[in-house]
Amino acid sequence: MFTGIIQAVGRIAGMQQRGGDMRLHINTGKLDLADVQLGDSIATNGVCLTVVELPGDGYVADVSRETLALSTLANLHPGSAVNLEKALTLSTPLGGHLVSGHVDGQGLVLERRDDARSIQFRIEAPSELARYIAHKGSICVDGASLTVNSVNGNQFELNIVPHTLDETIMGAYAPGTRVNLEVDLVARYLERLLLGEKAAEKAPEGGLTLETLAKHGFIK
Repeated sequence: MFTGIIQAVGRIAGMQQRGGDMRLHINTGKLDLADVQLGDSIATNGVCLTVVELPGDGYVADVSRETLALSTLANLHPGSAVNLEKALTLSTPLGGHLVSGHVDGQGLVLERRDDARSIQFRIEAPSELARYIAHKGSICVDGASLTVNSVNGNQFELNIVPHTLDETIMGAYAPGTRVNLEVDLVARYLERLLLGEKAAEKAPEGGLTLETLAKHGFIK
């Protein structure tokens, strides 16, 4: 688990294709790895990766085909900047929100505009994730815990302050940038809880809908 508070910006030092999946070598920059051991987890642009080697300048991790297909990691190249966060401990301040490091899908930056010293971004999420994104709710973008300023359909807006722009890769976002999205854990579990005993039944195509809730008597 993670908090969504980015601890450092690293860079891809190497990418190695391995039988359909990939091995990444990440240079961690200022991230302190003194307490990191083999098998530990580090969120890399919001993707929970397991450390398999510690070469001294960073860490090496394997990325599965499923993760490559679902996230933006396949689009990286040597030199690409990435957000980094070590797994939380019981003494870690929960400054953001609980983040699993399991990416739900990719978003697309549609607009970037100045707002005083901050930057506002408008991002389009996959349609199937729209129901989990709420005004003033939390969302994880490339591993960063952020507050949703507004929602319109499957598009949402973020207001990013200068500190976050400086300490994450968000300062380089431009229209056309693809980002990793993880919706709030509470929203995902709430969807299942609303189904009650019906959760054990085969899910309908398209997941939980208003029609499904009405059919089973949850709404009128």
